[in-house]
Amino acid sequence: MTAMTPARTSPDLSFLLDHTSHVLRTQMAAALGEIGLTARMHCVLVHALEEERTQAQLAEIGDMDKTTMVVTVDALEKAGLAERLPSRQDRRARIIAVTDEGARAAERSQKIVDRVHAEALATLAEGDRETLLRALNQLADEGLATPADSARPTRRARQRG
Repeated sequence: MTAMTPARTSPDLSFLLDHTSHVLRTQMAAALGEIGLTARMHCVLVHALEEERTQAQLAEIGDMDKTTMVVTVDALEKAGLAERLPSRQDRRARIIAVTDEGARAAERSQKIVDRVHAEALATLAEGDRETLLRALNQLADEGLATPADSARPTRRARQRG
Protein backbone atom coordinates (compact mmCIF):
# COMPACT_ATOMS: atom_id res chain seq x y z
CA MET A 1 0.00 0.00 0.00
CA THR A 2 1.27 3.46 -0.88
CA ALA A 3 1.17 6.15 1.76
CA MET A 4 -0.66 9.32 0.79
CA THR A 5 1.15 12.63 1.07
CA PRO A 6 -0.70 14.85 3.52
CA ALA A 7 -2.50 17.72 1.83
CA ARG A 8 -0.94 21.11 2.57
CA THR A 9 -3.45 23.32 4.30
CA SER A 10 -1.33 26.48 4.48
CA PRO A 11 1.69 28.06 2.77
CA ASP A 12 5.07 26.59 3.73
CA LEU A 13 6.25 29.53 5.83
CA SER A 14 9.44 27.71 6.85
CA PHE A 15 10.46 27.20 3.23
CA LEU A 16 9.60 30.78 2.24
CA LEU A 17 11.60 32.30 5.10
CA ASP A 18 14.54 29.88 4.79
CA HIS A 19 14.80 30.17 1.01
CA THR A 20 14.59 33.95 0.84
CA SER A 21 17.01 34.29 3.77
CA HIS A 22 19.50 31.94 2.09
CA VAL A 23 19.35 33.77 -1.24
CA LEU A 24 19.69 37.15 0.48
CA ARG A 25 22.77 35.88 2.39
CA THR A 26 24.38 34.66 -0.84
CA GLN A 27 23.73 37.98 -2.56
CA MET A 28 25.13 39.83 0.46
CA ALA A 29 28.23 37.63 0.54
CA ALA A 30 28.90 38.25 -3.14
CA ALA A 31 28.41 42.02 -2.84
CA LEU A 32 30.55 42.40 0.30
CA GLY A 33 33.17 40.11 -1.21
CA GLU A 34 33.78 42.74 -3.87
CA ILE A 35 35.41 44.92 -1.18
CA GLY A 36 37.10 42.03 0.59
CA LEU A 37 34.68 41.74 3.50
CA THR A 38 32.36 39.05 4.78
CA ALA A 39 29.00 39.65 6.41
CA ARG A 40 30.60 38.76 9.75
CA MET A 41 33.39 41.28 9.23
CA HIS A 42 30.80 43.93 8.36
CA CYS A 43 28.78 43.06 11.46
CA VAL A 44 31.80 43.34 13.76
CA LEU A 45 32.96 46.64 12.26
CA VAL A 46 29.55 48.30 12.41
CA HIS A 47 28.71 47.17 15.94
CA ALA A 48 32.21 47.92 17.27
CA LEU A 49 31.87 51.47 15.95
CA GLU A 50 28.59 52.02 17.83
CA GLU A 51 30.16 51.75 21.27
CA GLU A 52 32.98 50.04 23.14
CA ARG A 53 32.21 46.34 22.94
CA THR A 54 34.12 43.25 23.92
CA GLN A 55 34.82 40.41 21.58
CA ALA A 56 32.25 38.32 23.50
CA GLN A 57 29.57 41.01 23.14
CA LEU A 58 30.20 41.31 19.41
CA ALA A 59 30.11 37.53 19.05
CA GLU A 60 26.69 37.50 20.72
CA ILE A 61 25.35 40.26 18.46
CA GLY A 62 26.63 38.49 15.34
CA ASP A 63 25.67 34.99 16.52
CA MET A 64 29.24 33.77 16.24
CA ASP A 65 30.83 31.07 18.34
CA LYS A 66 34.16 31.85 19.99
CA THR A 67 36.27 30.26 17.25
CA THR A 68 34.44 32.04 14.42
CA MET A 69 34.75 35.36 16.24
CA VAL A 70 38.50 34.90 16.75
CA VAL A 71 38.97 34.06 13.06
CA THR A 72 36.87 37.08 12.03
CA VAL A 73 38.78 39.50 14.26
CA ASP A 74 42.10 37.99 13.15
CA ALA A 75 41.11 38.75 9.55
CA LEU A 76 40.08 42.31 10.46
CA GLU A 77 43.39 42.86 12.25
CA LYS A 78 45.40 41.42 9.36
CA ALA A 79 43.58 43.78 6.97
CA GLY A 80 44.30 46.74 9.29
CA LEU A 81 40.59 47.35 9.90
CA ALA A 82 40.40 46.65 13.65
CA GLU A 83 42.54 45.82 16.65
CA ARG A 84 42.10 44.22 20.03
CA LEU A 85 42.67 46.63 22.92
CA PRO A 86 42.17 46.47 26.68
CA SER A 87 38.76 47.78 27.74
CA ARG A 88 38.73 51.13 29.54
CA GLN A 89 36.06 49.76 31.90
CA ASP A 90 37.60 46.34 32.61
CA ARG A 91 41.32 45.95 31.88
CA ARG A 92 40.90 42.15 31.85
CA ALA A 93 38.48 42.37 28.92
CA ARG A 94 39.51 43.02 25.33
CA ILE A 95 37.50 45.29 23.07
CA ILE A 96 37.54 45.48 19.31
CA ALA A 97 38.61 48.96 18.23
CA VAL A 98 37.97 49.93 14.62
CA THR A 99 40.80 51.73 12.84
CA ASP A 100 40.25 54.75 10.61
CA GLU A 101 40.58 52.46 7.60
CA GLY A 102 38.07 50.08 9.22
CA ALA A 103 35.60 52.93 9.73
CA ARG A 104 35.86 53.78 6.02
CA ALA A 105 35.35 50.10 5.15
CA ALA A 106 32.30 49.96 7.45
CA GLU A 107 30.83 52.98 5.69
CA ARG A 108 31.35 51.33 2.28
CA SER A 109 30.01 47.99 3.48
CA GLN A 110 26.92 49.60 5.03
CA LYS A 111 26.12 51.19 1.67
CA ILE A 112 26.47 47.76 0.06
CA VAL A 113 24.19 46.14 2.66
CA ASP A 114 21.61 48.88 2.19
CA ARG A 115 21.80 48.48 -1.60
CA VAL A 116 21.36 44.70 -1.47
CA HIS A 117 18.35 45.09 0.82
CA ALA A 118 16.86 47.79 -1.43
CA GLU A 119 17.37 45.63 -4.53
CA ALA A 120 15.65 42.69 -2.88
CA LEU A 121 12.71 44.81 -1.81
CA ALA A 122 12.52 46.54 -5.22
CA THR A 123 10.89 43.42 -6.63
CA LEU A 124 7.80 44.31 -4.59
CA ALA A 125 5.38 47.18 -5.08
CA GLU A 126 6.09 49.99 -2.61
CA GLY A 127 3.00 49.28 -0.51
CA ASP A 128 3.89 45.59 -0.40
CA ARG A 129 7.43 46.46 0.82
CA GLU A 130 6.01 48.40 3.74
CA THR A 131 3.54 45.62 4.50
CA LEU A 132 6.23 42.93 4.35
CA LEU A 133 8.61 44.84 6.62
CA ARG A 134 5.84 45.68 9.10
CA ALA A 135 4.72 42.03 9.16
CA LEU A 136 8.26 40.66 9.55
CA ASN A 137 8.97 43.14 12.36
CA GLN A 138 5.76 42.07 14.09
CA LEU A 139 6.70 38.40 13.75
CA ALA A 140 10.22 39.10 15.08
CA ASP A 141 8.83 41.12 18.01
CA GLU A 142 5.81 38.99 18.85
CA GLY A 143 4.78 35.74 17.16
CA LEU A 144 8.29 34.44 16.48
CA ALA A 145 10.21 36.46 19.08
CA THR A 146 11.20 33.63 21.40
CA PRO A 147 12.68 30.30 20.33
CA ALA A 148 11.03 27.20 21.76
CA ASP A 149 12.96 24.92 24.06
CA SER A 150 13.78 21.70 22.27
CA ALA A 151 15.66 18.51 22.95
CA ARG A 152 17.20 19.06 19.51
CA PRO A 153 18.01 22.78 19.41
CA THR A 154 18.58 24.53 16.11
CA ARG A 155 21.11 27.22 15.34
CA ARG A 156 19.99 30.61 16.60
CA ALA A 157 19.30 33.35 14.09
CA ARG A 158 21.35 36.55 14.16
CA GLN A 159 20.17 38.95 16.84
CA ARG A 160 18.87 42.40 16.11
CA GLY A 161 21.56 45.07 16.36
